Amino acid sequence: MSTLSDLLAEHTDLPGVAVDHLQRVVGEWQLLADLSFADVLLWVGTDDVSSGTADVLCVAQCRPTTAPTVFTHDIVGTTISESEHPDVMVALQQREIVHGGVVTRTESIPVRCGEHVIAVLTRDTNPAQLRPPSALEVAYRECADDLCLMISEGTFPTPEERTDVNSSPRAGDGFIRVDTEGRVDYASPNALSAYHRMGLTTELSGRDLASVTRSLVTDPFDSQEVADHIRSSLSGNVGHRMEVDARGATVLVRTLALQPRGRSAGAAVLIRDVTEVKRRDRALLSKDATIREIHHRVKNNLQTVAALLRLQSRRLENEEARTALSESVRRVTSIALVHEMLSMSVDEEVDLDEIVDRLVPIMLDIATVNPRVRVVREGKLGVFSAERATPLVMVLTELVQNAMEHGFDAGSAGVVRIGADRSAKWLDVVIHDDGRGLPTGFSLERSDGLGLQIVRTLVSVELNGSLGLHPAAGGGTDALLRVPLGRRVPRP
Repeated sequence: MSTLSDLLAEHTDLPGVAVDHLQRVVGEWQLLADLSFADVLLWVGTDDVSSGTADVLCVAQCRPTTAPTVFTHDIVGTTISESEHPDVMVALQQREIVHGGVVTRTESIPVRCGEHVIAVLTRDTNPAQLRPPSALEVAYRECADDLCLMISEGTFPTPEERTDVNSSPRAGDGFIRVDTEGRVDYASPNALSAYHRMGLTTELSGRDLASVTRSLVTDPFDSQEVADHIRSSLSGNVGHRMEVDARGATVLVRTLALQPRGRSAGAAVLIRDVTEVKRRDRALLSKDATIREIHHRVKNNLQTVAALLRLQSRRLENEEARTALSESVRRVTSIALVHEMLSMSVDEEVDLDEIVDRLVPIMLDIATVNPRVRVVREGKLGVFSAERATPLVMVLTELVQNAMEHGFDAGSAGVVRIGADRSAKWLDVVIHDDGRGLPTGFSLERSDGLGLQIVRTLVSVELNGSLGLHPAAGGGTDALLRVPLGRRVPRP
């Protein structure tokens, strides 16, 4: 089944910033679907939408848990034309929320990222399910309307609001709407039950939620923190998530600042009683800690190997042998750094920017070139899974080391730049040096250097990417690396 990243990589050329924003929107939209009592679909343009003739593609779909679905079949991967769904194209072009639909009540909400509209969300509600709304439905829909307006303005979700769909409370767990003064306008039955489990013996309606919550939480530091989070959300600050204990109960609390049209409309607070779930989580946390411990021990063993190789190289008088061992130290160290990052990660992903920044001083320290060569990183490499991070780190370090050692004359100063550009489809990396350039008749395919042989193998087999070494405009050499970010297609 195609994921959002796969479809965006295959059908669009959206920049990495836009892709990250759409991932955040999808991370939040189960809440939006539940509050709206509607199916939510995400559409992107597959061509130049400015002409008004381009098609749009559904790249993600979410069904509500609070109402029957409108679409019993899967819409993801479906392409529609302007005549089939004109409201989507109008929302893309006019950058405004469009109301329409005949069989279903439909709203098309432009998804803004910075100054650009990059996609459209549609909310589809079956009119047959409409009836005089209850107080809960009114509160839900008002909050959903505020969030949709914020999405169209580009103010929700923000990069700081990192969503964890496995632990974040949902609307059905417990929903509270507070006014601009922090007093409870509405509290769902499940929210009241959660507060009663925490020790509340009265009603919530009309009371200051921050003060009530602070009086119930056991830990005085947690009580003040959750109260501060609730109050800060009223002033438009980024929403927060935290877990608190209150008289034997454990609850997850999430605050959402509501600021449609730039004005405070109060806040939404989601609360979930996880007292029983925490007991089962302890076993999973134990397994996760075991996996991280394994990565930690692998890192320690690799560092030991690197230290032994370094000691051995110091005892050798043959310069060629010492250089070979130094290169081995660098390669082992780069793999050790990946495992070190994994030992601190909970999702088997690593930040390549942090690893490269830590490897550069090591390469400069053990390199055989003069210290007048500098290494500078520009752009963001991003986060990769453990499976792809190790070969990619190896490739980058080999290319940087190759530029440092073979790109400059002895004693000359220079700069090696690591430039990265990440889009929906590709990670493009350029290793540029301003040195003497490639030797006459050089061919990457015929090069018998061990480092370049390792690079060619890793790029082709492990990363399914491409690599080229070319003379740079203005002098020096460019190593051009392209790695696909979508689904991996095995080479024939």
